Parts: sequence; C-alpha cells; structure tokens
Amino acid sequence: MVDLVCCGAINWDINLFMERLPRTGEEVPVREIQRVSGGTAANVSVAAARILGPGKVSFIGALGDDDIAERQLAILREEGVDASGVLRVAGEESGQAYITIGPDGENEIHTYFGANLRLTPGRLMDPERLRIIRETRAAVIMDPPLETAERLAELLAEGGKTVIWDPGVYAELGLEALAPTIMNVDYFVLNHLEFERLLGSSEPRTVGARLEAVRRGIKAIIKQGAEGCTLCGSGGGMTVHVDSVPLRRLGLDVVNTVGCGDAFIGAFAAAKVEGFDDFTSLRRGCAAGSFKATRKETRGGPTTRELLELLRRWEEL
Repeated sequence: MVDLVCCGAINWDINLFMERLPRTGEEVPVREIQRVSGGTAANVSVAAARILGPGKVSFIGALGDDDIAERQLAILREEGVDASGVLRVAGEESGQAYITIGPDGENEIHTYFGANLRLTPGRLMDPERLRIIRETRAAVIMDPPLETAERLAELLAEGGKTVIWDPGVYAELGLEALAPTIMNVDYFVLNHLEFERLLGSSEPRTVGARLEAVRRGIKAIIKQGAEGCTLCGSGGGMTVHVDSVPLRRLGLDVVNTVGCGDAFIGAFAAAKVEGFDDFTSLRRGCAAGSFKATRKETRGGPTTRELLELLRRWEEL
C-alpha cells in the first residue's frame, strides 16, 4: 500500500540557462542546456518520495509510446516512486516543456502537454489506477484535465482520503468551473498571482471567505515565493503565515526557482501523511521549496536528512 498518490503532468524539461531572459523578438545566447524529467505532479511525487521513502508514493499520469516515456518511467522507479499507475498512450508524444531561466532563477515555461491530456476520467477506473486510489491515505492532484481532477477528488473523498489540489493553469477558468472539484478538496493550493486571477484577491481573509462559500471547512494555501506561504481556513477567520528560509543568511544562493512550488507541496503532503499539524507541515514545505531554489535541477527537493539539516540551521538563526 502507498501512503500518497500524486496525479497530473509529467514532462521532459529542456532548461535553457541564459544571462538574461529575452525581450520579444530578441535573440539571447544560451549558456547551458539541461534536459531533465519534470512535470508538476511527477515532481511532487519525487519530492515526497525523497522524504517518505521508496514505495510510499505512487504517480498517476500519462506518457506516450516514445523514448521519453521509457526514460521517465526509469527515473521514477530510481527515485522510489511506484509507477504502476502510469497510462501509456499509443500514437502520442510524451509531454515536454521548454524553460528559459535567467541569472536570478526567474523563468518562462512553454509546455506541450501531449499524452498528459489523455488521462481521462474513465481511465481512473482501470484496475491499476483504481487500486492505488482506493489504497492510498492521501493524494495530491496537480494539473490533469479538469474533468479528471473532478472525478479523482470525488473518488478520494468517498474513501475518506485527504485531498490536496493545486489546479495551476485551470485557475484561469474561474471559481464556478472549479467548484465541483473544490467540493471534495481539503487543501486548495495556488500562488498569490493565481489567487488574484481566480478570486480577484490574494488577501488571506478574502480567499478563505470565498472558498468557504463553496466548501465548508476547506483550507487554502497561498504560495508566496520568497515571502513564504499563508494558510487560511474557517472562512478566513484563521490564518497562519510561514516565512521562507532566509537563504542568504545561511550562505546559500538562489540558482533556479523552477520546481520550488512542487518541492513545497511534496514536503507538505509528506508531512501531513506523517501526521504533522498544519504549521509544522507548512514549515517543512517552505524549507523544501527554499532548498530546491539552491539547486539547478528541476527536481532539486531535499531528502529527509537534507530537510532536517536545513530546518535545524534555520531554527538556530
């Protein structure tokens, strides 16, 4: 049995490191090219597996019938992630992302979703995926097709599982479109800009009140990058803020911010599976996201040992 399942995108990332990001129509030389496994949900599954250990995290997603798929599956298994829930789609390319990265970690992402879009609600009912959904204790839903997210959240809620949902780009569709899925979600996660697009505000009490009107008792997590994160619940009447790790004070530099949010969610979900309260889970999430920012690779989240060491150093400041 797995403790956590992550469902959503898996992409092959082509990272282009530049002296600065180009303006429209401008050509800028690339200093370095890095080709690595990525995709938000797959990143979260790896981040959580590095903390929970081999065999504790499963990934549900879709890959094509190409060489990229074989590499992706091998990498997931090497990281200790159960990949038995991955759908292979004949005649389709695996998802790919082209990411330009500036000197301070700022980035632009261009994604071809490919096979990711073929994970339909009906494929969740296939035996290999339904078994995982029924056995898990908690789940992170990232960015599968919206109708798939809705069905998965429903299945998980029916089984009494903890459901964490980051709709990502689907936030642009508006609250009414997301409401059927939110009805079965325990933790709703977006960054502050996405909340502003979705609700017209990222002010915690406003966010909490608007979401409470859709689902009573839901908790919202606002990712705020270098400023940490804020959790709001009880209709906005309760807020908890956690700062990010002051990396410079620890002698650490930001190298690449791509994947920081994924490391945050992976560590937060792992902490909830391990029974930690919300504040401790948020603090662990912030530490993991901060740690990842110091690593060039997209999947640069910490192991348990690295996470605990950073938390120790942070507490001693």
